[in-house]
Amino acid sequence: MILRLLGWQGIAGIGVALALSILLVIQKAETRHWKKESGSFEQLYRQEQSAFATTVANYHAAAEQARAADQANMARVTADQAAITERTANDYQVRIAAARAESQRLRSGAQPTADSSARRNPPVPGLSATSGRVAQGADEDEFPAGDTLTATEQAIQLDELIKWVRAQAAVDNNSPAATNPPRD
Repeated sequence: MILRLLGWQGIAGIGVALALSILLVIQKAETRHWKKESGSFEQLYRQEQSAFATTVANYHAAAEQARAADQANMARVTADQAAITERTANDYQVRIAAARAESQRLRSGAQPTADSSARRNPPVPGLSATSGRVAQGADEDEFPAGDTLTATEQAIQLDELIKWVRAQAAVDNNSPAATNPPRD
């Protein structure tokens, strides 16, 4: 009876209304579901952003710590190298002074004055002419008196330079806990 009153257009309208009502209920359920999912995705996103920020902060801290360690290592290496240089320069000065003093002592001993010979023991008899020529021949291969000190100074300089280079090469530039290298 109600169907006769409504006709086919009324029944179609009721069917469409029911279908739309069902779609509305389904849409409400979907909306509720995706709101919950959106909340969980937002929480995951925030956690990911927080983890990223923590990682960036850790990298910055590690880089700063490495920079500080590099600065400390550079200061240590510079101090070690300066100490080696100073020690080598001091050794060089001491050796040069000793060589010059020895040269001066030998020069003063090689040329006695007339007054100092009077206080010495009696003179030793001279060499024969043949022996004298042999002694003079041996003197021909020696450096002149002024050049012996120069040669000695240059030998000392080269020796100290070799020691300095070896000591500088022994400094560990990469290890922050390295100690001073042993002296040669």
